[in-house]
Amino acid sequence: MTDRGGKFAGRDPFVIARAWLTEAEASEPNDPNAIALSTVDGDGLPNARMVLLKEIEEDAFVFYTNYGSTKAGEIEREGFGAGKAAFVMHWKSLRRQIRVRGLVSREEGPQADEYYASRSLKSRLGAWASDQSQPLSSRAALMAKVARVTAEHGPNPDRPPFWGGYRIHPLEIEFWADGAFRLHDRFRWTRDSVSAPWHVDRLNP
Repeated sequence: MTDRGGKFAGRDPFVIARAWLTEAEASEPNDPNAIALSTVDGDGLPNARMVLLKEIEEDAFVFYTNYGSTKAGEIEREGFGAGKAAFVMHWKSLRRQIRVRGLVSREEGPQADEYYASRSLKSRLGAWASDQSQPLSSRAALMAKVARVTAEHGPNPDRPPFWGGYRIHPLEIEFWADGAFRLHDRFRWTRDSVSAPWHVDRLNP
């Protein structure tokens, strides 16, 4: 590959991804770390929803959720699509996007505890109160539960055992940037396993 320079330059896709996110944090008006996360249910029907990416590690992307949520159930169930996920993050201000597909593992140790403790108190209590993705009779019922867990867990609640992180280990990462006359620039990084070396292709727009 001889023409991969500028915003696409570098030997490590995670370094490139962090650089793009840093640029977006200066230009995107809301939630520059938002990703559209996709999973697949037991019938092979895709699901997508917006979540917040909380960290780009040296070899993975990390987000947090309730382990009782639909997304968690689809990631962890047995069978087709289990343990896999994809996401896209798109920045209108930069006219760029990153697409990721890969394997998923839990993050429920000290790193999850640390992130949970960094959240606002109301968000921490909300994590205790919400049976995420389950039917809810009314908002009043939810607020009543928030009041109950506030009284029970106090001003410094521990991380709920049903709440934590997921780490996406990519097998494919694509960097896309808008080009004139819709002749966009696309570079796809692929590898056969999470320990294998990367191969990079330029793609047609």
